[in-house]
Amino acid sequence: MTAPLLSIRDLSVSYVVGNGMVHAVDGATFDVPAAGIVGLVGESGCGKSTIARALTRVVPKNARFAGGEIFFDGTDLLKLSEGEMNRLRWGDIAFIPQSAMNSLDPVYRIETQLGEVLRQRGGLSKAEAREKSEALFELVGIEPRRLRDFPHQFSGGMRQRVAIALALALDPKLIIADEPVTALDVIVQRQILDQLQALQQRLGISVILVTHDISVVAYVCDRIVVMYAGQVVESGDTRTVLTAPYHPYTMGLYNAFPDLQSSQGILTPIEGSPPDLSAPPSGCRFAPRCPFVEPECRATEMVLHEVEIVDGPAGHVSACRRNGDAEMLRAKASEVATWSA
Repeated sequence: MTAPLLSIRDLSVSYVVGNGMVHAVDGATFDVPAAGIVGLVGESGCGKSTIARALTRVVPKNARFAGGEIFFDGTDLLKLSEGEMNRLRWGDIAFIPQSAMNSLDPVYRIETQLGEVLRQRGGLSKAEAREKSEALFELVGIEPRRLRDFPHQFSGGMRQRVAIALALALDPKLIIADEPVTALDVIVQRQILDQLQALQQRLGISVILVTHDISVVAYVCDRIVVMYAGQVVESGDTRTVLTAPYHPYTMGLYNAFPDLQSSQGILTPIEGSPPDLSAPPSGCRFAPRCPFVEPECRATEMVLHEVEIVDGPAGHVSACRRNGDAEMLRAKASEVATWSA
């Protein structure tokens, strides 16, 4: 079995706020295979973006790594010096931000910004940087003559393509894309996702796609990691997890997004809100919102267990203590009355 490019083990990240701590990520564990796309999905505030930033160790000053390991290509990133991390950032590990406009300097032409990365970080000459800049623009579907334009002269979708070109500048092994299509209309979203998927396959890189939209994950990702209240509650092959989920939160998340093939035509929300992560509840953190909760759920700590998928891929894990009842729970979860009650 091929070793994963990235392995996150029991990662915990907290933020110091006032007189307390917010446990934004608590014991997260998952892998990112080489040359694969992994979708990190969940509600706002579940810890997705904190994990994305923890991978590059670019976190706010009040953030604290409370435990765990991040193995990238066999090296624990949390044990590297700042200088060693700097050599990895934008080189082996690149980042695509949510808002491309905010990541581009409005007073410089794109050729200046891209050329600076290629010359200062990539060690290229001015002529070599220009040549590679043109090649990168062609790679992401932009005419090279647009290199002389300023960021405000591009549409939202084009700016996102520029951000992808910047991320690809130093030939990374891993790209972390934090909500890269959230601010775009659905037509442009699909164009950007198609572009990202095509580049990933062509270049053989790995991608972590952070999103709150489970339909985006279903469209482009090989594997899915579902997070709730700072913890991973389910992960595995995308098709398997979405067609046969084991955790009630995954079932509810799937119900909350439109399905064009469904005759029901009703979106079913998950009632309530995620818990306060400065004082998370004991037991399963989804228990207060779960329609299938039992008394033991509130007392038993949540642990990921691998589930057996008949004729399916291995590596599907779920943190529900009722994994054995999953088939029955899925049938009930498809009913609107289950969640409204």
